[in-house]
Order: sequence, then C-alpha cells, then structure tokens
Amino acid sequence: MTNSSTLQHSNTPTLHSAVDEGLRSELQKQGVYTTTLEELYNWGRANSVWPLTFGLACCAIEMIAASMSRFDLARFGAEVFRPSPRQADLMIVAGTVTKKMAPLVVRLYNQMPEPKYVIAMGACAISGGPFKQGYNVLKGIDRYLPVDVSIPGCPPRPEALIHAIMTLQEKILNQKLTGPDRPRHLNADAPGEFPVPAYGEHDLEPPSNPDVWQPPAIKR
Repeated sequence: MTNSSTLQHSNTPTLHSAVDEGLRSELQKQGVYTTTLEELYNWGRANSVWPLTFGLACCAIEMIAASMSRFDLARFGAEVFRPSPRQADLMIVAGTVTKKMAPLVVRLYNQMPEPKYVIAMGACAISGGPFKQGYNVLKGIDRYLPVDVSIPGCPPRPEALIHAIMTLQEKILNQKLTGPDRPRHLNADAPGEFPVPAYGEHDLEPPSNPDVWQPPAIKR
C-alpha cells in the first residue's frame, strides 16, 4: 500500500488523509477498511502480474525454477506465465540478448498490451555480461526498451527474481493515476510501441533507441 509519507505530500486529497487514524483503527477492528480508488486500482494490477513465457539463455533456467514448487512464485500473484505476448504484461529478459534476437525481443514487447513492464534479468541482459566485447551481443536491452527493474548476477538466483517482482509490485502500488507522475499507459502522449531495429550491414540500425537510452557523457 502507499506509505503515509506519500499521502502527506500528495497535492490531491485522498480518503485516508480525511479519516482520523484512530477512527480507521477502530473501523478495522470491526472489519471495515477505508481505501482510495487509486490504491484499489494499483492493488489489483500489482497482484495480477502475468509474465511472458520467454527466455533467451541460462538465466531462463533460474526463471523457470522460481515458478516451481521450491520457490513458488505463485505466492506473489505472478505465476501465470502466458504463452502469448497479447496476454502478458511483464517481459522478463532472461539471458544474453544477441543482435540477431534484439529485433524479435522489441517486436514481442510491442505486441504486449499496456500497462506493461520489463525486468532485465542477469548481467547479460543489463550490460552484455561476460560477452560484452562480442560483436554479436547487445550491451543491454535498455538500449531499446524501458527497463523497470534490473537484477544483477550471472546468473541471479530465483530468490533474486522474486525480489525483483516484489520491487516491481511496490512500484506499481505507488503509481499515481493523475498528474505528471502518472504511468505511461495513462499518458496519451507517451509511446506504447518502440521502433524495431533492422539488421544493418555491420550493426543494428539504429544501434539504440534515443527516446529510451542516451550514451553517458564522458568527461576527459
């Protein structure tokens, strides 16, 4: 749920800020809970995350393990791996993204409905990992897609993926329905699809999406 500090600094009055804390406590003892439409909306989305059945390399084995009985990702409302991007709202980029696969990854992302999220799982998906110097490896999926949560490691354990999904759920719970900080799917001017790179003569064209990723400034 949204923490109290967020509610106090919000410019929009909420039901919680208008109800005395003592009264809320007494009502809860009687089984009566007060909430806001924003909290209810975000609670429903955060507890029904559907990942895409999609893996690229060895990190996908850890992703599969996270959904099995030992770790039981189903406890966190994210166990429904969907075989179609049109039925999923979370892409877990698990493994090395080669330049041959990058256009396909972006195309799958574009086919997912809004609101949608991306978790970059493992060093390869974040920065290319041990294959960073390879001519055929993309140095991070964030060059083409907006990444919400990154998981370091090679490979990260299933517990790390569960922690990342919990972090994503916390991010969803704290999103605003209105105002300049509202999520992309509630902003009509924000893009829902991103350009699919093409296979160029020597590299992907374009080599990155400037609307998503900018190279860091190097001071010499």
